[in-house]
Amino acid sequence: MSLSFDPEFAEVFAPMTLAMADTEPPAVGDVPARRALWEPIIGASSAAQPFPADVTTGEYRATADDGAQIAMRWYTKDGAAPGPAVLFFHGGGYIFGHIDLFDGPVARYVSASGVPMLSVEYRRAPEHPFPTPVEDAYTALRWLHEHAVELGVDPARIGVMGDSAGGGLAAALSILARDRGGPAVARQILLMPMLDDRTPVPDPHIEPYLLWSYDDSRTAWPALLGGAAGGPGVPATAAPARLDDASGLPPAYIEVGQLDVFRDEDLAYAALLSRAGVPVEFHLHPGVPHEFDSLAFTSDVARRALADRVRVLKSL
Repeated sequence: MSLSFDPEFAEVFAPMTLAMADTEPPAVGDVPARRALWEPIIGASSAAQPFPADVTTGEYRATADDGAQIAMRWYTKDGAAPGPAVLFFHGGGYIFGHIDLFDGPVARYVSASGVPMLSVEYRRAPEHPFPTPVEDAYTALRWLHEHAVELGVDPARIGVMGDSAGGGLAAALSILARDRGGPAVARQILLMPMLDDRTPVPDPHIEPYLLWSYDDSRTAWPALLGGAAGGPGVPATAAPARLDDASGLPPAYIEVGQLDVFRDEDLAYAALLSRAGVPVEFHLHPGVPHEFDSLAFTSDVARRALADRVRVLKSL
């Protein structure tokens, strides 16, 4: 029996498949074309469900070490008790996406879990290559720790979370915070994370079903790392799959679809953390590609994934 789309996902995704059938994929290295293609899709997916009425947002800024002002959006559920909080990093291969495009998903996590979130507008490649994105993330982590008391946050219960490149950034930040001796990260919630700059040999079993393609990875990693991408010496704070020593990292929740380019690197990362004694919860969702949850949010597999994420958020 060969791999195939989950039937519910396939039904929901069919119109998008037809709409994109005549669309020529962007060439390798073409970042503007990928922004033009994917940002409207992300925005439409974010707005496809209502913004929760019980969530309030506030705007903040943190100053990075180079003087740049990092925009951040704080989401809280009305009436929620003080406690944990989560830094959220959006997806987009490090090359596209903004916090506005992820407004809906972040607000729905907050509404469902009661855990407030700080969504971070980290700077994107290639205009701002490594280490800028992870340094922006570290700036936001320090800011949240410094303002924890006034925000009603327990600084010992601050987690990091992200999808795709945002998941990779959450993993990289966890490594950076460990290596710098803090601030503490209580948990890393990594959704289909982008972890390895060494783009693998294409898997013919999943290639027909990919949303984020091997060519997308061949574009994104050089945008972030320049000529160093795929070569020796790339640090784990750029590509967490390069990590040698995972000891002392925070507990991890990791999930990925079986029809996702990042499947193998996410499996390997879960094993790497486990071998270092880091508590890991791992989910491999059959029959679904990258970002399946936002594209087919009514499907059973998306509902199960969301329930697991909310459960983990509530356990912080």
